[in-house]
Parts: sequence; structure tokens; C-alpha cells
Amino acid sequence: MKLRSANVTQGVERAPNRSLFYAMGYTREELDRPLVGVISAYSEIVPGHAHLDKIAEAVKAGVRMAGGTPILIPAIGVCDGIAMGHIGMKYSLASRELIADSVETMAMAHQLDALVLVPNCDKIVPGMLMGALRLNIPSVVCSGGPMMAGVYDGEEVSLSKMFEAVGARKAGLIDDAKLDECETGVCPGCGSCAGMYTANSMNCLCEAIGIALPGNGTIPAVHARRMQLAKHAGMAVMELLKRDIKPRDIVNEKSIRNALACDMALGCSTNTVLHLLAIAHEAGVSFDLALFNEVSAQVPNLCHLAPAGPTHMQDLYAAGGIAAVQAELAKGGFLDTSLMTATGKTVAENISGASIRNTGAIRPLSNPYSPTGGLQILWGNIAPDGCVVKRSAVAPEMLKHSGPARVFDSEDDAISAIYNGEIHEGDVVVIRYEGPKGGPGMREMLNPTSALAGMKLDKTVALITDGRFSGASRGASIGHVSPEAAEGGPIGLIQEGDTICIDIPNASINVEVSDEELARRKAAFTPREPNIKSGWLARYARLVSSANTGAVLK
Repeated sequence: MKLRSANVTQGVERAPNRSLFYAMGYTREELDRPLVGVISAYSEIVPGHAHLDKIAEAVKAGVRMAGGTPILIPAIGVCDGIAMGHIGMKYSLASRELIADSVETMAMAHQLDALVLVPNCDKIVPGMLMGALRLNIPSVVCSGGPMMAGVYDGEEVSLSKMFEAVGARKAGLIDDAKLDECETGVCPGCGSCAGMYTANSMNCLCEAIGIALPGNGTIPAVHARRMQLAKHAGMAVMELLKRDIKPRDIVNEKSIRNALACDMALGCSTNTVLHLLAIAHEAGVSFDLALFNEVSAQVPNLCHLAPAGPTHMQDLYAAGGIAAVQAELAKGGFLDTSLMTATGKTVAENISGASIRNTGAIRPLSNPYSPTGGLQILWGNIAPDGCVVKRSAVAPEMLKHSGPARVFDSEDDAISAIYNGEIHEGDVVVIRYEGPKGGPGMREMLNPTSALAGMKLDKTVALITDGRFSGASRGASIGHVSPEAAEGGPIGLIQEGDTICIDIPNASINVEVSDEELARRKAAFTPREPNIKSGWLARYARLVSSANTGAVLK
């Protein structure tokens, strides 16, 4: 087996390179083995990453046991919850590209033979995978695992309850003591927040797509099995290297479709649309928004984890995890079980013997929450290139809704109006200039959706935006409207009081304005420039593509 690392470890000409390895304490024996990058996003600013030092050490142990030399490399990571509601959120999605670039940079600069990626939260998971797909060297994703659910008011809860409690406090529905009880109880320890939010969605989909080992999506962060999984990930990457199985051998058109089927069954975050599009782009797979609705029309929704329902990731784990979901989907012919995975085995081999252990967390195909999947793409004169809603988290009475537009040119203006009681039953809140280019950075907007839920308006008020929503958002929250306002999209033409008609079952979203009137407005329309003019976000705004293509850099 010809190793890439020979370019830095072998031959007379590489004596200077070796001398620098020796300076760090490596031995000749270690340099004669494959060099495996263990890329860890450990930090002391992200709860989902606070324990990744231990996960990375377990991965390194697995690599050594299988005959490799592990090399720890750091990666950045933004905590979306801490970044939420202020300028910091502009950096979150954009950081995905920095992470992908840094994975590529470190692996190429040092000629690593293989990678184990150790992320956990939102943008870090797809960012690392995107980098690995560019490199196409043997790679395994090993995440840090989900947080246990917290307790508030005698019930299991997760982070979305905290944001909703703010809305409840603003509306006078709870007092400061109840707010404090929630604040100190919802997040009991390390791990990715306990609902089917973006982080857990992507960790589950890495397992479903085959690039992570079984259990990656659901084994809780605090369980011993998480450490065992990490050791097995280190061993697995050495087997992939031996067999020359690369990320693009695993991530392809068929496996992405498998991931989409699991996405629909699980009721994952709307952000999975952005990330799967970007992952497909790096894998060289042709993939567009229409495929989401095609799969959604076929695959039933089997899970209602928070924020859609009362169950959390620990419940999904106890019910059999992603393997149980896959086994159930396979019964209906919704998966290609012949595909290779990071275990070196096929999907069929991985899920052999798996079954649902608790129908309260995973429903069978015979009794789904819905015959259609958890996500829906909508089109119309507001979104000619599409937009997305987490259908499984929308109240039945809001699947079809018409109401007057309440128009805001930033999240800050919208949240101020909501907190001040200016939004009423029936309204459609429109938040624009928050797209990839216009934000810039396409902020997640958990604050406005949660405020409405906390004020008991989530079943009467809809939100639409060219930005995006957190996986913790629920209600008729419709994001990724494309083209965005900053690119001259029709969302920029909506005026206060226009009637907006939303029909989720029929995949449509329109403003009740004639084509002639829209054309007149467009002729007089000049999009607002992004409000950040310096730093790398300004560069990002110039280079980023539309949300309907994954917000990748051109």
C-alpha cells in the first residue's frame, strides 16, 4: 500500500521533514506507520464540544490499536445557541466553509493518510465532511453524541423550551422564578442539545449516509458506549485505509437518497437541506430541491422528537436508534441496503437484527405520524427557486394559512415587534435581508419562532424568511426563500399588508399580488447592500451562492 505520508516521512530527501516530527517526540516506528489525522473541534465555548478531548483520545487509542499513528489537529466550532440573536449568528453558517477549508489544508499540507473527524454541533459536522469529500482519503465521522434531556416543571425538556420560556416571560405567562428554573434545568451537561435539532440531525444523517459507525447519531455523550464507539472509529478508519475505501465510495447519489429517507422519517432540521446540498456538491453528485419532495411523498414520518414532540435523543437511542429506523424503512423498500459504509460492511449487514424497541419514540410504518416526510419544499411567486418548512413540526391548522404580511428587513426589527406585542393572530411575519448574501451569513432565527411559541401564537402566526431557522424552531416557520432579497428575489417586493397564502400540502407559497404589480415593484426595486463591509464575512457575501444550491462558495 502506497501511503501519502511517505511524501513527508520517507527517503533521504525527507530527512528535514522527519526532524520536525522528532522535535515533537514521534519515533521512527511511528513515522513508518500510516499517519491518521484526528480532527477534533474540542473547545471550552461549545457544550457539545466540551468533552471532545476525551472522545479524540479514545479515537487515538483505536488508531494505535489498529497499527496507525494518530495525530491530533484542532478545528473551530461555533455554538449556535450562544451565537443566537445577535451579530454572532452571522458567522455560524459561514464557518462551515472555513472548517471545510481547514480540513483540506491540514490534510494536504501534512500529507495525512486518513482522517477521523470529531465534531458534534451544527456547522462543524457538515464542514468536516465536506473537507473529507474534497480530499477523498479514507475517513470516518465520530461525533460527540447528544446531551441528555433536562427537566423543567417536572417534564423532560431541551434547549427549545428555554427560548420559548423567554417568549412566555415577555407575555407575562411565567414569572422570573419560573424563567430561572428553566434556565438552570434545560441543559444538564455536555453533548449536542437533546432534541432533533441541526446537530443531532446531521450526526444521525452521517450514520444514515454511511460515513459514521452505527450509534453515531444517538448514543448519549455521557454513555460509556460513546467512548467505545470512538475507539472503534479509530480502528475502522485503519480498515478503510487497508481496503482503500474512500468517502466518495460511500457518499454517492444512492447513499444521499438513503440519508434523505431517514431525514423524512426522523423529522430532521430544515438545515439538513442546506447541508445535504453542500455535501452532494463536494461529492460531485447532481442533486436539487425537487428530490426532497419526491422522497417526502414516499417516506412516512415515524418520529416526533423535540421540538415536534415530547421525545428526545435518549429516547430515540433506547428505542433502537438509527439502525431501528433504517430497518423499518427497509421493510417498505425505502433504502438501498446494498451500499458500502464506514464499517466496511453494507447497510444490510449493519442493521441486521435491528428493530423498534419503543413505538412511542419510533412508530412503525403501519402507524406513522404522517404518510409523508418531515420536510417539505415550497415554490411560488415568493420563492421561485424554493423554500423549506419542517412540516412535522407544524400544527395541522397551520398547514394551510392566509394572512397579512408584516414585513421586517432584519431579525432584530422582527423580534422587537414580537416582544412589544405588535404581532397578532393570523399575521405572516416576513423577515428578509437575512439570506446567505444579505445577512450576510444566513442567521438562524430561533428567537422569533420561540417567542411566538412561548406567547401561544405558533398555531396562528406564520414566519417566512430568506434566512433560516434553528432545528429547535417549530410552527409554520418557512426558511431559505430563494432567491433572497439581496439578490433581487421577490421576497424583497412584499409590502406591509399584502396577503400571503401558504399551502404546505400542495407545496406552494404565494403573495396575492398580480404579476403586473410585481413587475412594477421590481422595476423600482434596488436591493439593500449587505451591512457588513469588512472582514471575511464581506468576502463571504461576495462569493456565497443561493440557499437552494446549499449556500456553497462560488
